[in-house]
Amino acid sequence: MQAEIFSIGHELLMGEITDTNSPYLVSQLARLGLQVRQTSQIGDDLDHLSQAFKQALLRSRVILSTGGLGPTQDDLTREAIARVLGEEMRLQEELERELREHFRRRGISMPEQNLKQAMLIPSARAIPNPRGTAPGWWVEHSGSVLVAMPGPPGEMMEMWQNHVFPRLRERVGTQSIVTRTIKTTGLTEAGVAEMVAPHFGHDNPYLGIYARPDGIHLRIIARGDSDERARELLQPLEESIRKALEPYIWGYDDETPEISVGSMLKERGLTLAAMESCTGGLLASTITDVPGSSAYFKGGIVAYSNELKTASGVDARLIEEYGAVSGEVALAMARAARERLAADIGISTTGVAGPDPLEGKPVGTVHVAIAWQRREKHYPFRLPPRRELVKGRTVTLALLELARLLPTI
Repeated sequence: MQAEIFSIGHELLMGEITDTNSPYLVSQLARLGLQVRQTSQIGDDLDHLSQAFKQALLRSRVILSTGGLGPTQDDLTREAIARVLGEEMRLQEELERELREHFRRRGISMPEQNLKQAMLIPSARAIPNPRGTAPGWWVEHSGSVLVAMPGPPGEMMEMWQNHVFPRLRERVGTQSIVTRTIKTTGLTEAGVAEMVAPHFGHDNPYLGIYARPDGIHLRIIARGDSDERARELLQPLEESIRKALEPYIWGYDDETPEISVGSMLKERGLTLAAMESCTGGLLASTITDVPGSSAYFKGGIVAYSNELKTASGVDARLIEEYGAVSGEVALAMARAARERLAADIGISTTGVAGPDPLEGKPVGTVHVAIAWQRREKHYPFRLPPRRELVKGRTVTLALLELARLLPTI
């Protein structure tokens, strides 16, 4: 069964916000065994939206849209669906009461313009939205299902998880879908593919490979008439892949580098401290995104200037001789973080985030170091020369290297 996804709003086409709804929904539809035919971004134009919905209803059995359900004149998703189906929108008294109550609880008066969010066509059923003022629409037409959801990811995800996904799963049948994502680092995409080559090209279980900022991911999708049967199909393939790639696997499914590192630190009763330059505090922020990280993370020093590096324990002579962006200084920063913050392990980042070169070194030059128990290790990297990417990728690589190292400490 084929599906497609529309992300609606001029702000998407102008680059003001990034569409995170579509990738999320693609992964969710795979769990239902639905094949995504295409994803599209469409501006707030009634003619364009109407044409898009019209064509989608001719070729796909499931159409999901996000955005365009607000109360303003440029929120046109409802109007486009009504036009395509030739139906008239009418105000629903129950939805109006719920909407007015929502504003009353917030202690503010409701603009009359919000009443458009309480409108439905005869073919539509309202989908509750406890996080916002815009109910979703569930529409069935000529064997297809069209679901309109709000654009804010928090609202969309809650609506999807609690209402849309269960309803779609019931509609598409009782087939069970079980997935497993295996996350690796230290190999190229081609290298991983070569090591598991015999497992590609099969339908059930299916194996896909994807390059991500935190390494190469392998995703297994198995289908069966029950969860147990699907897991029986998935398990032998997972075991074979794990055997082939074991030294390079750092995590599974929703696990992130910071979660993986945190789990291993807690298991070993070890503590961590950081000193950052080019990442400007992003490493410490990412580590502390994990609930309970205070059990193992002592803290961080953002030593963005050379003066603060030396004040925090880095020998000024190293900076003078090798430059702040060097393996020697990265190692000194990791040692200083460990000593100053009384941690078992120190980790550091220094590099050139850009947009200009530094110390004669090109943008994207990065050094990460880890120090522990009178031992230390240095990791040089050359990253694409884009500031935001350099900072984010440096944090990911630093945590992945720590995750690889921790089993040996």
